[in-house]
Amino acid sequence: MADPVAGAGVPHEYRVLDQVERFDNPVFTLVSDTVVMPGGGSARRDYLRHVGAVGAVAIDEQDRVVLVRQYRQPLGRRLWELPAGLIDVAGEPLVDTARRELAEEADLVAGRWDVLVDLNPTPGCSNEYIRLFLARDLSEVAPDRRHVREHEEADLTIRRVDLDEAVAMVFRGEITNASCAAGVLAAVIARGRDWSGLRPISAPVPGVVDQVAPAG
Repeated sequence: MADPVAGAGVPHEYRVLDQVERFDNPVFTLVSDTVVMPGGGSARRDYLRHVGAVGAVAIDEQDRVVLVRQYRQPLGRRLWELPAGLIDVAGEPLVDTARRELAEEADLVAGRWDVLVDLNPTPGCSNEYIRLFLARDLSEVAPDRRHVREHEEADLTIRRVDLDEAVAMVFRGEITNASCAAGVLAAVIARGRDWSGLRPISAPVPGVVDQVAPAG
């Protein structure tokens, strides 16, 4: 793949000479690519090909952001995060995935949705992208229609935090989840612009062709 914003002259094309899939599960595939490098020769690059994710930066009428605290086995501890989830329902538009996750993890629906920020959280080892939506005009899901949480989600805690306090939590090291930290900081900037200039929910994800979960 050629980089269109590389330096002067013809940019190097990082052609894949060979690709091996070493492990596969519903969330990611471990891939090894042999890639043509600048100056001649090639090198092996191992990475995770990820299904992608979405999240909701949900802001209520009191300028509070909705956070969930959830256990993460790779770190062995609980993290403050945004309501978020994998793009794992075939054919589902990304904003509908975010709506579903907000309802399932925080028992909320939102009357207004905008694109807040797009992220590649770990580009050195994964192609994962995360689209964060800004969700406003919040209301509660009726008790008899709420999702029954299981596994780690059965243990999660939901909290509404003043947006400025959430920023302070980022700088105190209390929010370390990358998408949560980015979403909180982006929301503060967007608020300072009176929420203007946000992209519509149909805006394309940079570098991603399909805006819905792949079918199979």
